Amino acid sequence: MNKRIDTVLFDLDGTLIDTNELIISSFMHVMDHYFPGEYGRQDVLQFMGPPLVESFQLVNPDRVEEMVQFYRKYNFEQHDVLVTGFEGVEETIVSLHEQGIKMAIVSTKRNEGVLKGLKLMKLDQYFDVVIGLDDVTNAKPDPEPLLLALKKLDSFPESSIMVGDNHHDILGGKNAGTKTAGVAWSAKGRDYLVQYEPDWMLESMTDLIRIIQESST
Repeated sequence: MNKRIDTVLFDLDGTLIDTNELIISSFMHVMDHYFPGEYGRQDVLQFMGPPLVESFQLVNPDRVEEMVQFYRKYNFEQHDVLVTGFEGVEETIVSLHEQGIKMAIVSTKRNEGVLKGLKLMKLDQYFDVVIGLDDVTNAKPDPEPLLLALKKLDSFPESSIMVGDNHHDILGGKNAGTKTAGVAWSAKGRDYLVQYEPDWMLESMTDLIRIIQESST
């Protein structure tokens, strides 16, 4: 018998808020500076998801910190200009909040950036628990950040679901023992996420309301 879902762990970027253009343009800003003409928009999609240090390690291990700082400066300056919302997200978060569903953000970015995005989209009031890169030793897909969020929410993996736009989210959920949901609006594409076999694929964030309701029956 399925256990009722009472907790939702959300990734932030590309899942709850549309930071895709911001992230792609930030990576292109770095690549055009350090490797002019070598990278296009499609090429930088591979860097989306992991912590910045991991991504830039693949590019030039000797200049990682320098590139991270160059990225962050541009990213913060352009944040409020380029970040937008996804349809159905606010409606879903409000509905889950009203139903008493426990919610947390589990992100691979630093807390400062997470809170900036939540405040911009006026979603910060719904999340008492935010787990960012500052809070853990190991980022997703390691289960550490998910298990920390569950501990802070006083929740259990078997009654929780991890929702995200990247394979780090799906694998993180599986590693932590939660149910998992991918989002069809992932920048890497629906088919990319399907390979990692999430329990559900959300065509709209509002699908989550139905999934949670069905888990109660």
